[in-house]
Amino acid sequence: MKKISFFVFIVFSTLSISSAQTSSAVLDIDRNFLKSGLSYYIVPVIHGRGGGITLAPTVINRTCPLDVVQENSDAKNGLPLTFIPVNTSADGIIRESTDVNIQFPGVTVCGQPAVWRFEVMNGQYYFSSRGTVGNPGRSTLFNWLKIEKYGGNSYKLVYCPSVCDTCNPICGDIGVARNERRSVIISKEPLMVMFKKA
Repeated sequence: MKKISFFVFIVFSTLSISSAQTSSAVLDIDRNFLKSGLSYYIVPVIHGRGGGITLAPTVINRTCPLDVVQENSDAKNGLPLTFIPVNTSADGIIRESTDVNIQFPGVTVCGQPAVWRFEVMNGQYYFSSRGTVGNPGRSTLFNWLKIEKYGGNSYKLVYCPSVCDTCNPICGDIGVARNERRSVIISKEPLMVMFKKA
């Protein structure tokens, strides 16, 4: 009897540890699991602070690459996006604090798919469309982001990739620059977002 009780204790302990290590699933605005292979709009939680996420030139006369920006009008959802996790699970569920590529499906910029990429120019940290999907490691460090819970049922995007054990990336929350083009940038003030199925 003691052997059976000990075995049951070990099984339940193992299940508790493994479930504690599993990140929570990200939910869309309808409280459904966010899934890879499906398209969503990233829209702000607070109305009156701009619309969804899209692409636009942030340098005059530049069309390649385009930069990730926020729509000026909160009546606009922006462009649909897909999330591609570093490790695809059988259920396809996107989980909090897990590295993902973010892609504008069906959009081609500079002859390649439009994937978010972290950029640095003149001391400004922003995101362009010249990233690539997959191949986690040092060479793709700038292409990975995370979704994290941020107050109640809202989320924020974070740049802090963990796809390279020997790298020491700049980490930060993702917000929006208060400029004419509303560039998506690393910011002390994260943009509180939700995900709306496209």
